[in-house]
Amino acid sequence: MVEPQVSLKIRQGFILVFVLLVALPILFYSIGKAYYASLVDATEKTLEAQLYSLISEVDFTEHGIIMPSTILAPELNRLNSDTYAMIYRDEEPIWHSESAVNVDFVPQQIETKAGAADFRRVEYKNTVYWQLSLTVILNNIDQSEQARFILVKRNDALLRLMDGFKQTLVEWMFVMGIAITILMAIGFIWSARPLQRLDKEIKAIESGDIQEIKGLYPIELQTIKADLNLLLESQQRQKERYRASLSDLAHALKTPLAVLKSSPLANDADAQEQLDRINVMIEHQLKRAATGASDTWKKQTPIKPVIDSILNAMAKVYRDKDIIFDCIVSDKDYFLGDQTDLMELLGNLIDNACKACRSQVTVQVVQSKTLCIGISDDGPGVPEDKRESLLKRGTRLDTYQSGHGVGMAIVSDLVTSYHGTLTITEADKLGGAQFILEFNYHDKK
Repeated sequence: MVEPQVSLKIRQGFILVFVLLVALPILFYSIGKAYYASLVDATEKTLEAQLYSLISEVDFTEHGIIMPSTILAPELNRLNSDTYAMIYRDEEPIWHSESAVNVDFVPQQIETKAGAADFRRVEYKNTVYWQLSLTVILNNIDQSEQARFILVKRNDALLRLMDGFKQTLVEWMFVMGIAITILMAIGFIWSARPLQRLDKEIKAIESGDIQEIKGLYPIELQTIKADLNLLLESQQRQKERYRASLSDLAHALKTPLAVLKSSPLANDADAQEQLDRINVMIEHQLKRAATGASDTWKKQTPIKPVIDSILNAMAKVYRDKDIIFDCIVSDKDYFLGDQTDLMELLGNLIDNACKACRSQVTVQVVQSKTLCIGISDDGPGVPEDKRESLLKRGTRLDTYQSGHGVGMAIVSDLVTSYHGTLTITEADKLGGAQFILEFNYHDKK
């Protein structure tokens, strides 16, 4: 299964979206829950302090419990307060604070041992309260009595504090989101700079400006840098060995060919044709092996000068046919390979188009992520059942006097060596044959 190619920017964007839409909301929720729990805990401690303060103010006499008109806890003296205090003897209320006047609330009677406090969340008439109960034994010299002290705080008070906290938290989360976005953008740019420098050096190698990668890179890229330089060094040594061996081979073949061409055997037309064919094939294969078709790193070769040169030559060779050449190519279009190989590819195809055409040949180049070169003519075209065989070595569909039937096979071999495709179709506008070369550079850049 092929892993989808996702750019680093998109991956960083996914992480940022996850942080902003998932991590920060989870953090917001967690902080809110923690803050609410701390409010509940603080409420328990506050009620407990008020409870003990209340107990300290109780005056127990033979006539019962007497409380001062004003108690120490200010919340219990204020009407419409959110905190209430009550004292019960068994199930009977015997006292309540000023804040509990006109309050419709009946606390839960929780049976607890004397001296044991009980704090819990209670609900009465769809309103939530926090209730702290403590049973104490009040006594004097003559008697003792058990009473239950109850302090209650409305949950609304906590929710109001919670709403204010959430508003502040939202503002800070917004600021944090902006800060995280900026920091991640800066971090991405900072992290991507070594990759950009490495890409520039690789492009400089492709263009032939430098021979090895020399920049300083982080530890994670040092191994890649060393491996690439080792590959370049190995490829350069291999090219030198090829050149030396091929030079020796060229010299070794020249003498036998010269002897054969000067011998009486060369007077025969068929023999002379075969000798010329051998000479052309040797020249081509030596040139191809020694140049870019075997290179690991491809140079960017401008296409327009090559096409202009070929068309100028064809106009002279086929001046009797008075061919109209229509060329559509940009100065920015380039071929990732050796100029000699490009000349070989286009030269063979344009030459065949000139041979087959009646009066018009069109060359069109379109380049985006894919380089597409189309060469069409207004000749008789290539029958559909003959198109595949045309690419086989030695096959000819024409009756021209020149050529040895290897041109299309050479083109096919070169296209394959550059991982491209060659398609033969019918030209839409001209009606003759159309040869389409395609090279996908998306995976290489």
